[in-house]
Amino acid sequence: MPNEYISDLKKWASEFSRRNNQGEAVRLNRAVELISKDFHVRSHEVAILGLTPDERSLRFLAPDSLRDVGQIPLSSANSLAARTVRERRPELINHFSVVPHASVFEAVPIAEDMRGDPIQKIMSSPIIVGNQVVGVVQVSRKGKSPADAGPDFTHLQLRELKVISDALAPCILLCKD
Repeated sequence: MPNEYISDLKKWASEFSRRNNQGEAVRLNRAVELISKDFHVRSHEVAILGLTPDERSLRFLAPDSLRDVGQIPLSSANSLAARTVRERRPELINHFSVVPHASVFEAVPIAEDMRGDPIQKIMSSPIIVGNQVVGVVQVSRKGKSPADAGPDFTHLQLRELKVISDALAPCILLCKD
């Protein structure tokens, strides 16, 4: 991640945490904007998920279009996000469209009249505070085919995503209901 994006994200996260936005609907739009710029993806290709208060599921904190769509049980066998929490490690998959996964969230329209393309490539990193996973950040490339989706993700980018998840950690704690 170029230093300007890391610096901007860390400043934003620090200010967000300092303001302690409890009681407000938490919006992570600035974080999504910085992450999408860094990885050259569209904002709807970035997802930030947090544990539910009962710590049995994940819910979308971003993008806004998925906030009220549903939850992902941590017991889900076909969910990369749930596996990321269980295994506590980042992962990248550059052939995601052929990996069995729950595609229900991919079917949610991006806009009122616009259906989304399937996820072809994805990176997923746990958001950890202390010794506890509190969420997941995912960056994907969507397209009709892997070639349409753009370049493969690299292990260097996966390490950058881990830096991002560490910076987001204090913000995710404020998102708990």
